[in-house]
Amino acid sequence: MKTLLTVILNWRTAAMTLQSAEAALREMQDLPSALTIVDNNSGDGSFETLTAEVAARGWDTGQTPVRVIQSGHNGGFGAGNNVGIRAGLPNGARPDYVYILNSDAFPDAGAIRALYDHLNAHPGTGFAGSFIHGDDGAPHRTAFRFPSILAEFEASVRFGPVSRLLRRYIVAQPIPTVTTRVDWLAGASLMMRQDVLDDIGLFDETFFLYFEETELCHRLAVAGHAVDYVRDSHVTHIGSVSTGMRTWARMPAYWFDSRQYYFTKTHGSVYAIFATISLIFGSMLWRLRLLVQRKDRGDPPRFLRDLIAHAARWFARGAQHKMPPVQAPVTGPATGTVTE
Repeated sequence: MKTLLTVILNWRTAAMTLQSAEAALREMQDLPSALTIVDNNSGDGSFETLTAEVAARGWDTGQTPVRVIQSGHNGGFGAGNNVGIRAGLPNGARPDYVYILNSDAFPDAGAIRALYDHLNAHPGTGFAGSFIHGDDGAPHRTAFRFPSILAEFEASVRFGPVSRLLRRYIVAQPIPTVTTRVDWLAGASLMMRQDVLDDIGLFDETFFLYFEETELCHRLAVAGHAVDYVRDSHVTHIGSVSTGMRTWARMPAYWFDSRQYYFTKTHGSVYAIFATISLIFGSMLWRLRLLVQRKDRGDPPRFLRDLIAHAARWFARGAQHKMPPVQAPVTGPATGTVTE
């Protein structure tokens, strides 16, 4: 049987991480597997708590061995998961499959096995992800097309006729009712072939948070591999626990950095410039509508001003293929991409 390594990234959510690990262990017990919890330099005692609890519960010597490792540096979602992936299985062997699971995500019955069986049955599939729903049962949109210039305009202008005209470019897809092929999936519950990761590389650690799995899936597509949304794999996801996204007063700078870096890396600086102009133009048209219609603004406060200011700084730097250093926010980076 193929071997499986599950990686859960923790950042100041030790109790919830243990719940996630417990749910994952329940679903991994019939598979040749191991689980690694990576503490992303929480600095709040999480590493010590997780280490003690894993030992107290006997998980470290169980059928599916669990270990806790320290990243030593909070480099964000991708960098933290890379620490766990690079560590491999506890016996030093490389796994056949790697499964990344958010610390606020809990596999339902059969969820991990469904992804595992899907990869076994479809050798052309590089990554497989789950149907994600909230703890209230409400489904989350986690199946996407790649972002593009036209997609940026459609998402920002928010006008029905435009959306119908550009429907082939809309990023967030209707929630699939059957297993289907997509461009990219949210990283809350994602199983990946180790052979494919060896081929295309791990997460780009330039990203602190957001767009990292989008770019990884883009590299996957360029290399000729597929991403599948597996409808029979159900995972409960709380969402926004580590990010604090629900209470953001403004969009953080690292979101703008990641977005700009994604477009520049995948399509080049000229494309990134036009994608940003498209987003700004669409956002301006949307705000003109708000002057005459009573609608929810839909964006965090000062989003358009922050977008324009970020673009101006980026243009002033010469639209380079790099990002400025990112400082972790006090409220903390996520253990994964948030799905709403």
